[in-house]
Amino acid sequence: MIVEPADGRFVPDFAACDFSFEVTAEVLPPFDGPGLGGIRELEAYRKTYGTNPVELMEAASDDDAALFVVREADRMLGYIALSISWNGYAEIDDIAVDASARRAGVAVAMMDRAVQWARDHSLAGLRLETQSNNVAACRFYARYGFELAGYDRYLYTALTPDTREVALYWYLRFDAD
Repeated sequence: MIVEPADGRFVPDFAACDFSFEVTAEVLPPFDGPGLGGIRELEAYRKTYGTNPVELMEAASDDDAALFVVREADRMLGYIALSISWNGYAEIDDIAVDASARRAGVAVAMMDRAVQWARDHSLAGLRLETQSNNVAACRFYARYGFELAGYDRYLYTALTPDTREVALYWYLRFDAD
C-alpha cells in the first residue's frame, strides 16, 4: 500500500471507485465527546456524497492544500484532501475509502499521511466534520485519537430541511499527545 500525491490518474481512478456507504445507525446526543455517546439503529439506506474529483484536484493545486491517494497494485483505494484552516489546524476537507478496501488499513494510512503533512506545516493538529449518520467513520476517528468537540444541528437544513443529520466536529490536537 502506497500513499502518494494525487496525479493525472486521479479523476479516472475516482470514477472506478465506490465511495458510497450504507447507513445503518446514527450517533445520539449529547455530542460532548471526547468519544461517542449512544447509537440508534436505523432502517438501512445507501449514501453518496456526490464529490467532484475535478474540484478536489483544483483545490489541491493551492499552496496550502494537498490531495493524497492510497494505491495498491496501481489501483486507487482511497483519497484524503487537506487544507490549512484559518485557525492553524489542517482541515480534512474530504476522506473516502473504496467499498472493496474498507477495514484493510487504508484510512489509517491516509490519516498517518495527513498527520505528517500537518506536522510538516507546523500546524496544531487535524480537524474534520462528518455527519451523525456516518457511524463507521465516527468510530474510526475516535479510535484514531480524535476528540468529538462540537456539533451543528442546522448545518445541512438548507439542503434538506427535514434532515436528521447533525454535523459533528472532530479534532486531533498535537499538544494532547
